Amino acid sequence: MFRLFNVIMDMHKQHVLLILLLAFCALQATAQNDTTITAQPADSIITAPARIAADSLPQSVSITDTSKKRSPAGTAALLSAILPGAGQVYNKKYWKLPLVYGALAFPAYTFVDNLRWFQRTRYAFNVLSAKDTANYENVYVQLQPLVKRGDKSGLQNYRNDFRRNVDYSVLAFLLLWGLNVVDATVDAHLKDFNITDDLSLQIKPGYMPIANTAGIGIVLNIGKNHTNRLSPGR
Repeated sequence: MFRLFNVIMDMHKQHVLLILLLAFCALQATAQNDTTITAQPADSIITAPARIAADSLPQSVSITDTSKKRSPAGTAALLSAILPGAGQVYNKKYWKLPLVYGALAFPAYTFVDNLRWFQRTRYAFNVLSAKDTANYENVYVQLQPLVKRGDKSGLQNYRNDFRRNVDYSVLAFLLLWGLNVVDATVDAHLKDFNITDDLSLQIKPGYMPIANTAGIGIVLNIGKNHTNRLSPGR
């Protein structure tokens, strides 16, 4: 009897131990699940700012070229300033080339001629002032009479006049060069200007919205796309 009781008690103890072991394993499993569940938000909390920080980084700003292209007028002016007539060629106004070079050739010729005569009169004046009779024959032929009769004031006046003409020739050349630049610039500005022959003045019936009345108006047509009403009448 006591043996049976002991056996039953032993079996009961084993069942209790087994139940406690199972309960302990269940608690361990739930603890591991809790740690994994709580670990995920922690990871998300750590990684989320990193993602936000990466997204918030300033993107590379593309640097665009802000340099402006030179206008046709500027190009024509620059070409004419470097070489006379180049701006006219750029504007395809080839017929202006003879005018440009003809206008510049005149002050260039007067400059060379006046410079030559200035050098001649200066040499004659210096020879006469030094009374260098040995070089009288080296004076220019047309100035020898002035040297031989000792006309020092006449030679000085000629020398000063030719010197002044040299300066005027240089100024005229620069002025004409500048006009060449201006001409090329203006042509480039007016290159796209509408200069059509479709120009007409007509009288047409019109309507005045302010007075709510009909009337007659004068219409000026400039080209095909321009219509200007000059004076509406009643």
